Amino acid sequence: MEQTEIEHYMGLALEEARWAGLVGEVPIGAVIVHDGVVVGRGHNLREHSQDSTLHAEVLAIQEACATLGSWRLEDCDLFVTLEPCPMCAGAMINARVRRCYYGAADPKAGVAGTLLNLLADPRFNHQVAVVPGVREAEAAALLQEFFRAIRAKRKAAKKAKRGE
Repeated sequence: MEQTEIEHYMGLALEEARWAGLVGEVPIGAVIVHDGVVVGRGHNLREHSQDSTLHAEVLAIQEACATLGSWRLEDCDLFVTLEPCPMCAGAMINARVRRCYYGAADPKAGVAGTLLNLLADPRFNHQVAVVPGVREAEAAALLQEFFRAIRAKRKAAKKAKRGE
């Protein structure tokens, strides 16, 4: 896949992340591409659903499986704005995703190279190729802005509570 295509698809994942941020979710987005066509999209919905499994990658995998009529996504590439967590890495392995492109590294839960690399572990029956750092600055900025706004709201609420 050419760099311009990779950046385009990550741009679509960034759009999904923006949707998540607009509804108060952590801004993480994902898309799945098969033969040049987006077959799955998702963004975090944990807060709205109160379901810890509704990560962007899981939702994109579910939609791709429904679109393609198969749980096997062997010829599919997943683009996600934040490095996958263990649950999402496991879902990619089980779905047989071919390649994972991600934006920002996740020092707290990333298992596509930061804390460890579950996707490349040869002990599993499938390995997912990893391409890190795609449009990394944009993906990181979305997350930083989101959490900065949350901290500012909390600080303002504390001040208001103290009557300042």
